[in-house]
Amino acid sequence: MSPYVVQGTGETPGVVLDKEVGRFEFTGKSLPEDAKEFYGPILAWFDEYSTATNPQTILKMKMDYFNTASSKMLLEVFERIKTLHEAGSKVVIEWHYHEDDEDMYDAGQDYSDMIGVPFEFVSHQQAMA
Repeated sequence: MSPYVVQGTGETPGVVLDKEVGRFEFTGKSLPEDAKEFYGPILAWFDEYSTATNPQTILKMKMDYFNTASSKMLLEVFERIKTLHEAGSKVVIEWHYHEDDEDMYDAGQDYSDMIGVPFEFVSHQQAMA
Protein backbone atom coordinates (compact mmCIF):
# COMPACT_ATOMS: atom_id res chain seq x y z
CA MET A 1 0.00 0.00 0.00
CA SER A 2 1.42 3.36 -1.03
CA PRO A 3 2.10 6.05 1.56
CA TYR A 4 -0.06 9.16 1.44
CA VAL A 5 1.95 12.30 2.15
CA VAL A 6 0.84 15.93 1.93
CA GLN A 7 3.13 18.84 2.72
CA GLY A 8 1.45 21.24 5.14
CA THR A 9 0.65 24.82 4.17
CA GLY A 10 -0.85 27.77 6.03
CA GLU A 11 -4.28 26.44 5.10
CA THR A 12 -3.88 22.67 5.13
CA PRO A 13 -2.23 20.23 7.52
CA GLY A 14 0.78 18.12 6.86
CA VAL A 15 -0.33 14.51 6.55
CA VAL A 16 1.79 11.36 6.63
CA LEU A 17 0.04 8.01 6.33
CA ASP A 18 2.67 5.33 5.87
CA LYS A 19 1.72 1.76 6.70
CA GLU A 20 5.22 0.37 6.06
CA VAL A 21 6.93 2.52 8.71
CA GLY A 22 3.86 2.74 10.93
CA ARG A 23 3.62 6.53 10.77
CA PHE A 24 0.17 8.11 10.87
CA GLU A 25 0.33 11.84 11.57
CA PHE A 26 -1.51 15.14 11.05
CA THR A 27 0.30 18.41 11.84
CA GLY A 28 -0.39 22.13 11.63
CA LYS A 29 -3.52 24.00 10.69
CA SER A 30 -6.58 22.82 8.79
CA LEU A 31 -8.79 25.37 7.10
CA PRO A 32 -8.95 24.26 3.47
CA GLU A 33 -11.40 25.93 1.12
CA ASP A 34 -13.03 22.56 0.44
CA ALA A 35 -12.56 20.24 3.41
CA LYS A 36 -14.33 17.32 1.70
CA GLU A 37 -12.00 17.55 -1.27
CA PHE A 38 -8.90 17.72 0.95
CA TYR A 39 -9.93 14.90 3.29
CA GLY A 40 -11.53 12.64 0.66
CA PRO A 41 -8.25 10.92 -0.34
CA ILE A 42 -7.34 10.53 3.35
CA LEU A 43 -10.61 8.76 4.08
CA ALA A 44 -10.11 6.55 1.01
CA TRP A 45 -6.58 5.70 2.23
CA PHE A 46 -7.94 4.61 5.62
CA ASP A 47 -10.65 2.56 3.90
CA GLU A 48 -7.94 0.67 2.00
CA TYR A 49 -5.79 0.40 5.13
CA SER A 50 -8.67 -1.19 7.02
CA THR A 51 -8.46 -4.24 4.75
CA ALA A 52 -4.96 -5.11 6.05
CA THR A 53 -3.93 -3.11 9.11
CA ASN A 54 -0.71 -3.08 11.07
CA PRO A 55 -0.76 -4.84 14.45
CA GLN A 56 -0.90 -1.39 16.06
CA THR A 57 -2.03 1.97 14.71
CA ILE A 58 -1.01 5.13 16.56
CA LEU A 59 -2.53 8.22 14.97
CA LYS A 60 -0.64 11.35 16.06
CA MET A 61 -2.69 14.52 15.94
CA LYS A 62 -0.44 17.57 16.27
CA MET A 63 -2.91 20.21 15.16
CA ASP A 64 -2.56 23.89 16.04
CA TYR A 65 -5.97 24.88 14.70
CA PHE A 66 -8.84 23.54 12.61
CA ASN A 67 -12.07 25.10 11.42
CA THR A 68 -15.58 23.67 11.71
CA ALA A 69 -15.54 22.01 8.28
CA SER A 70 -12.22 20.34 9.11
CA SER A 71 -13.56 19.27 12.50
CA LYS A 72 -16.32 17.32 10.78
CA MET A 73 -13.84 15.66 8.46
CA LEU A 74 -11.48 14.80 11.33
CA LEU A 75 -14.43 13.12 12.99
CA GLU A 76 -14.77 11.00 9.83
CA VAL A 77 -11.09 10.05 10.14
CA PHE A 78 -11.62 9.10 13.78
CA GLU A 79 -14.66 7.04 12.80
CA ARG A 80 -12.31 5.02 10.55
CA ILE A 81 -10.02 4.49 13.54
CA LYS A 82 -13.02 3.45 15.63
CA THR A 83 -13.92 0.85 13.00
CA LEU A 84 -10.40 -0.58 13.24
CA HIS A 85 -10.72 -0.66 17.03
CA GLU A 86 -14.08 -2.43 16.87
CA ALA A 87 -12.56 -5.01 14.50
CA GLY A 88 -9.98 -5.88 17.15
CA SER A 89 -7.00 -3.79 16.03
CA LYS A 90 -4.92 -2.05 18.67
CA VAL A 91 -5.36 1.69 18.11
CA VAL A 92 -4.39 4.85 19.95
CA ILE A 93 -4.99 8.47 19.04
CA GLU A 94 -2.24 10.68 20.44
CA TRP A 95 -3.68 14.17 20.86
CA HIS A 96 -0.84 16.68 21.07
CA TYR A 97 -1.63 20.20 22.28
CA HIS A 98 0.19 23.25 23.60
CA GLU A 99 -0.01 23.27 27.39
CA ASP A 100 -1.75 26.67 27.40
CA ASP A 101 -4.26 25.83 24.64
CA GLU A 102 -7.38 24.78 26.53
CA ASP A 103 -9.53 24.88 23.39
CA MET A 104 -7.38 22.28 21.61
CA TYR A 105 -7.28 20.12 24.73
CA ASP A 106 -11.07 20.36 25.05
CA ALA A 107 -11.51 19.47 21.38
CA GLY A 108 -9.49 16.30 21.96
CA GLN A 109 -11.61 15.46 25.01
CA ASP A 110 -14.77 15.93 22.94
CA TYR A 111 -13.49 13.63 20.21
CA SER A 112 -12.44 11.08 22.81
CA ASP A 113 -15.92 11.09 24.33
CA MET A 114 -17.60 10.76 20.92
CA ILE A 115 -15.36 8.05 19.47
CA GLY A 116 -14.71 5.78 22.42
CA VAL A 117 -11.24 4.65 21.39
CA PRO A 118 -8.08 5.08 23.49
CA PHE A 119 -6.81 8.67 23.45
CA GLU A 120 -3.49 9.76 24.92
CA PHE A 121 -3.11 13.47 25.66
CA VAL A 122 0.38 14.84 25.16
CA SER A 123 1.05 18.36 26.41
CA HIS A 124 4.00 20.38 25.19
CA GLN A 125 5.24 23.92 25.58
CA GLN A 126 4.78 26.51 22.87
CA ALA A 127 7.94 26.97 20.85
CA MET A 128 9.60 30.33 21.31
CA ALA A 129 9.42 32.59 18.26
